[in-house]
Order: sequence, then C-alpha cells, then structure tokens
Amino acid sequence: MRILGIDPGTRVTGYGIIEKVGNRLIHVDNGGIFTRADMELAERLKVIYDGLCQIISEYAPAAVAVEQIFLAKNALSALKLGHARGTALLVGVNHGLPVFEYSALQVKSAVVGYGKAEKIQVQQMVKTLLKLPEIAQEDASDALAVAICHAHTNLLHSERLVKTTTHLRRS
Repeated sequence: MRILGIDPGTRVTGYGIIEKVGNRLIHVDNGGIFTRADMELAERLKVIYDGLCQIISEYAPAAVAVEQIFLAKNALSALKLGHARGTALLVGVNHGLPVFEYSALQVKSAVVGYGKAEKIQVQQMVKTLLKLPEIAQEDASDALAVAICHAHTNLLHSERLVKTTTHLRRS
C-alpha cells in the first residue's frame, strides 16, 4: 500500500510517500511545497493544493495521512495552519482517497514508541525505519512520520478486522 503523509503548513507543507510491502516500509519520495512570505493566504493555499494534486497524480497513493493541529502559540497561527490542513484534506477527498488524521502524540507513539519523544528522536527513527542516507528536511521528515504512523495504525486496524471477522464466522 502506498501512503502519502502530509505535514501541513502555510510556509512549508511537507510530504512523504512510503510503500508498505508486507512488514517492510519503503521510502518512495519526500519533500516540501514552499510558498513565499509575500503571497496572500489564498495564493499560498492554491500553491499547496496544486502541489499536492501533482504529487498524488505522480505517485498514486492509496491513502492520505495528515497531521492534526497542535496547540499553536497564537490564534492567528492556528487559524492559518487550519487552512493548510483543510487544503490537504480537500485534496485527498477530491482525488477519491481515504483521508486519515493523526495527532502528534499518535505519530510519536507509532514511530518512536513514546508519545512525548523529542523531534530529533522522531527524525532519527524515520531515517532508521526507512533506511534513509540522512535525516530528511524537517517538514518532510514529519510527513514521513505521519505516513509511518498510518502504516502501523492501518496494520492494527486490519488485524482487528481479520480477528473480528474470524470470530464472527465461528459463531
């Protein structure tokens, strides 16, 4: 299964694409969609939207995983981040893809095993899990972590579904 992880932001929206093959996670691509500081918010959102559309067209993921909003330092920052998140969610839905959302706590727990892990610990584990030659750019690394979280979480949901279905068949 190919997964597109997204770390939304109005300055940089990170993306990471992984492939889950059996128990293996394979790095496909990662990067950032950059906007200019002098752009109006609507223009920035269009750049993000168009960039994510291009990535989906090029890599054909089966699912999109997006990081949820964390507590921002101020309301305006949270509002702008919410716009970027909404854009990411809309892109996935408009392409007919299932869209999943994960909190920072869920991402850290899935990648490092500890929900309060430091950012550098998450980045190092992403590098290790995906056998990257170096730590990816910060926003891209965060997006890869979201994709890894979905791969691990999706596996758990699939196992539960199989166990539930098997149990129901026996009854």
